Amino acid sequence: MLAAIGQLAAVCVGIPSLIYLAVQIREQTKERRHAAVNALTSQWGDLTRSFHDNGEFCAIYLRGVQSFDDLDAVSKLRFSSFLNRFFKNFQAMYFSYQDGVLNASLWGEVERTMSDVIAYPGTQQWWETRRHWHTEEFARVIDALIARGDKPTAYSTYKLGAPGPSKVV
Repeated sequence: MLAAIGQLAAVCVGIPSLIYLAVQIREQTKERRHAAVNALTSQWGDLTRSFHDNGEFCAIYLRGVQSFDDLDAVSKLRFSSFLNRFFKNFQAMYFSYQDGVLNASLWGEVERTMSDVIAYPGTQQWWETRRHWHTEEFARVIDALIARGDKPTAYSTYKLGAPGPSKVV
């Protein structure tokens, strides 16, 4: 009888401990997910800073999305370097989504952004030259976006064919 009471006491003490442990693990998992999303957001901000910090690069980018093939060698290198970072960031976000770190809503936002960027002929020309730099799984995601044949509209109000502003001295 004394042994049964001892076992009952152990269960009464053990169950709350297990519940506490489960709650702590769940909270740590949520914190890790938030930290990962914050890191991806920070990387994204650093990447897009290229646009607002450098007008010359903006001009290269807007020409490059129209036609990668028509860029001069230096502009191709700059555009390609940017898109490589851009797509590596997308790839990290894709795998974060696959691992459950990014929820479907956030992944949808990323996918819409990727769709807008890859819809442009210059980006597709670049992708043909650098597809092999990415995982096959992620490359299939991009290939599927291209296959959808979305019309490039992300910069449609920017008058891409119009001459740019005079060079500021």
